[in-house]
Amino acid sequence: VQLQASGGGLEQAGGSLRLSCEYSGRTFSSYIMGWFRQAPGKEREFVAAISQGGLRTIYANSVKDRFTISRDTAKNTVYLQMNDLRPEDTAAYYCAAGSTLRPDMTAYGYWGQGTQVTVSS
Repeated sequence: VQLQASGGGLEQAGGSLRLSCEYSGRTFSSYIMGWFRQAPGKEREFVAAISQGGLRTIYANSVKDRFTISRDTAKNTVYLQMNDLRPEDTAAYYCAAGSTLRPDMTAYGYWGQGTQVTVSS
């Protein structure tokens, strides 16, 4: 399993970005997909996750109603649409694949490299 995240960049507060994570390897539809983030000097934290079929999603309270996770099975890709960005959203964002729809890192066995998101005030 390989995960390749992209789409990060510099954005002003209030703006939007869409992150993508392309999956390759065993059947994409078998895995829960999640996004985590890590700011400098802080621990990695959960952002959002989506079930294998895409019908169930969970979010961190800090991003609820601003971020939307989705997946496209035909493209083997999971997305994170980030709206109304805030400076506190600045972090490296990581996608992950796992077997259980949970917000903790231990539920995810495969990780991609990070993509940096920087939000200026």
